[in-house]
Amino acid sequence: MVVTEWKQFRSPDFRRMHAALADRVVFDGRNLYEPAQVEEAGLAYYAIGRGRSLRRPDGAGA
Repeated sequence: MVVTEWKQFRSPDFRRMHAALADRVVFDGRNLYEPAQVEEAGLAYYAIGRGRSLRRPDGAGA
């Protein structure tokens, strides 16, 4: 999932996203979300321009 700062993307249900996505990855180009909150839902989180991204739930990644 690729997100923007648009109103409809500001407060997503990350657990619902986890259930709906085959590839559970979020690229946050506007740094809207707290990385730990996204990770708690089991999603890989990559923030563009933020120094640290979280590892994927399977332990691989950044």
